[in-house]
Amino acid sequence: MDAVLLVKSVAMGVVEGLTEFIPVSSTGHLILAGALVSFTGEKAKLFEVFIQLGAILAVVWIYRQKILDVTVKCANDAAARAFAANIAVAFLPAAIIGFFIHGAIKRYLFNPLTVAFALVAGGVAIIIIENMKHRGAYADTDSVGIRAALWVGMAQILSLFPGVSRSGATIMGGMLAGMTRKTATEFSFFLAIPTMFAATVYDLYKSRGMLEISDGVVLAVGFASAFISAIWVVKWLIRFVSQNSFKPFAYYRIAFGGVLLVYYLILR
Repeated sequence: MDAVLLVKSVAMGVVEGLTEFIPVSSTGHLILAGALVSFTGEKAKLFEVFIQLGAILAVVWIYRQKILDVTVKCANDAAARAFAANIAVAFLPAAIIGFFIHGAIKRYLFNPLTVAFALVAGGVAIIIIENMKHRGAYADTDSVGIRAALWVGMAQILSLFPGVSRSGATIMGGMLAGMTRKTATEFSFFLAIPTMFAATVYDLYKSRGMLEISDGVVLAVGFASAFISAIWVVKWLIRFVSQNSFKPFAYYRIAFGGVLLVYYLILR
């Protein structure tokens, strides 16, 4: 087994875990990290898809009791059914549109320059939204209404564009819909489960011909790295947003995206 390849798989897994659930674009960071460590090509793209499962299972693990309660009570409890319905409503818009245009987006938009533009634009958007007055009508995920859920689902469509950030789009969409920062963040976590699982399984199915037994160790190492780092980030982010705004992430996006634009448009 190539030791250098294992180190790259650990690094990419950590990047995925650290960036998947904060509003800085995990896809964008994976594209850039892959270019930096020369981890590119079709096999690398398959690897990036696979390690997303590690990140999403971190959310399943942390919220396992809530997920179990909703699953068990859904048939007889109105609150559980409403919660499940909200997640389904928020999931469908991006799932339907993504099914038709995902291939074209991967072919034409998955590149560092596109990501750089999206990072800057997304950072500006976060600052604008944070400067607005928010009602905070929904204090927890159980109180979220169907219209607010649909609003988050429509916002998630923006995340199909690489560099926008799925978590950024859904959290900001939730805040615009009347959720508190903490509620919007947790709703984004729950919405990530069907969204990322469906996208990952779909991509893995289409690329199944590239999977080889010899790739197992590299995939497992990247998966574990993403899982462990994502657990830390999810717990940390909930504590952070309870006391702080998302502006630090916006400033980071603008600075990072600006550096990339200068490099790719001027220096390269």
